[in-house]
Amino acid sequence: MRRWQGNGIYFGGDYNPEQWPEETWSEDVELMRRAGVNLVSVGIFSWALLEPAPGRFEFGWLDRVLDLLHDGGIQVDLATATASPPPWLARAHPEMLPRRADGAILWPGGRQAYCPSSPVFRERSLELVRAVAGRYAEHPAVVMWHVSNELGCHNAHCYCDVSAEAFRGWLRERYGDLDRLNDAWGTAFWSQHYGDWAEINPPRTVTAFANPTQQLDFLRFSSDELRAQLRAEREVLKTLVRQPITTNFMIGMGVKHMDYQSWADDVDLVSNDHYLTAADPQAHLGLSFAADHTRGVAGGDPWLLMEHSTSAVQWQPRNVAKLPGQLRRNSLAHVARGADGVLFFQWRASRAGAEKFHSALVPHAGPDTKVFREVCQLGADLKALAEIRGSRVDADVAILFDWEAWWAVELDSHPSVDITYADRVNALYGALWRAGVTADIVHPSADLSGYRLVLAPTLFLVRDADADALRRFVEAGGTAAVTYFSGIVDPDDHIRLGGYPGAFRDLLGVRTEEFFPLREGERVRLDDGSTADVWTEWLHADDAEVLASYTDGPLPGVPALTRRPVGAGAAWYVGTRLDEPATDRLVARLLDEAGVRPAAPAPTGVEVVRRRDGERSWLFAINHTDAEVRLPAHGDELLTGARCAGELTLPAGEVAVVREDRT
Repeated sequence: MRRWQGNGIYFGGDYNPEQWPEETWSEDVELMRRAGVNLVSVGIFSWALLEPAPGRFEFGWLDRVLDLLHDGGIQVDLATATASPPPWLARAHPEMLPRRADGAILWPGGRQAYCPSSPVFRERSLELVRAVAGRYAEHPAVVMWHVSNELGCHNAHCYCDVSAEAFRGWLRERYGDLDRLNDAWGTAFWSQHYGDWAEINPPRTVTAFANPTQQLDFLRFSSDELRAQLRAEREVLKTLVRQPITTNFMIGMGVKHMDYQSWADDVDLVSNDHYLTAADPQAHLGLSFAADHTRGVAGGDPWLLMEHSTSAVQWQPRNVAKLPGQLRRNSLAHVARGADGVLFFQWRASRAGAEKFHSALVPHAGPDTKVFREVCQLGADLKALAEIRGSRVDADVAILFDWEAWWAVELDSHPSVDITYADRVNALYGALWRAGVTADIVHPSADLSGYRLVLAPTLFLVRDADADALRRFVEAGGTAAVTYFSGIVDPDDHIRLGGYPGAFRDLLGVRTEEFFPLREGERVRLDDGSTADVWTEWLHADDAEVLASYTDGPLPGVPALTRRPVGAGAAWYVGTRLDEPATDRLVARLLDEAGVRPAAPAPTGVEVVRRRDGERSWLFAINHTDAEVRLPAHGDELLTGARCAGELTLPAGEVAVVREDRT
């Protein structure tokens, strides 16, 4: 029963009627119908109004809202309302407030002012879930349940005594005994050996570098505690409701502290929030990455874009408004890459509160505005695309992504502060995007057999089983490329001895004896004409072909790029940080060797993606340039009704979706 309801693409956003006089609600529904809205999220931050005092629930206003929406034909994603506790709960139980590593308390007045390990918060939040679900489980407007909201956005880590005790319990379950923990944490170093569980604390502010495996385990624990809240709310819902259950992830926004891959099985459909970085002129590339990564977490299935913005946000240093046409391009880019729903924060722009300058579907200036006219156009577009619902995205390339590797590679006391996890992930993804090639962003444990090319950027921490899976992929005929600072440590953050890159050394046929990170601003040249910076290493190509070596810098003549045939495939190693042109050339060579082609030939700056459902396919083309372009296409253009008989003309800034002829 817990499956997507209805037909077509979901369209709407967060609806907060409690912020407005009741006479506004009828106008809201009328405008929603005018715009084509068919789904709104309700009640996300309503705990204080739904339960104004302990155990006293007031549902009258929500009854009227849901009835009004249902009468207007608007479906509801109903929240459990646990996203932020009310002031009375913190006053009664100040011990539930979160603390930073230095002991400072984070007080009410913002949102998410609770310790994720707090038994008080867990108990009170689940009572609210039971009350809300018990009342609205059979309400005809409700088609989906929304657990909390952006779990961990502001309280991912808590260092209080409650968290400390919960951390000890998590460690007991992970390690079983202190001998195993002492070995995993390497406590023989710096006299850190533990003789009693009570001696262990979260990695609070210390005098020097904190124990790295302790830090890593605390990050794992913190993600698991937030996941436990998700699972606890889901378990309550499962006993009371039939509709699908979701919660909104924050994939692709630089949010690193939740291991969403491990959370995916706890929702019936994967939902994601995404906001552009206003200062980035290539923000549409980051949007594509976020969409592809969300699809990867969803196992390739369609997913729901739960939040994005119609124009500016309010939380960046400079909140740049979207230009005409950008709202449409952004939204349909998510659809192209697997979203079967496009929702925004929020329906009506707030007149008070911290997000009053955040854009909405209905701006402060009302419906006679650029934004609302574009909202109405998008609603019509999504109605025209109803037939693509349930289809999947074509991708022959996978980029391996692991949140634990991200956490581990960015711990302190490493060879260079200039190595960050996102750097090479984004660089390789950008090269694929510019080549017109769609990639899945998947966990290293994913099934790789359906891909032609797999990229492993900065996979610093890797499990033996995942390293073996990459080897089997190559032996079976795949092409793989591994970058520097990969395979270095095991899941305990212990160095894999015998030479770097550790877990991938035999597959790649290389051995590094020493790292030579570069100084800030220092660059090196390679004998294939490439330039690089940040990183070099003393690499031996023991059983690999050398494709490029350094001509200057600390290691002239030392290999920097290698390739090794393995079984029916090949494994490449990239031992330095290539600049963008060199990365583009490298990716072009990898694509050519792997036999990967773009969905359709298109100029740089034109995004082309294909969705497929059995024998039917749809070609999405999004023109991010300021010039008209032409590209090959055969079929019916859904947004205009035009026929493409071999060529599609796409004006500057426009979007086209072609239902392709089967031939």
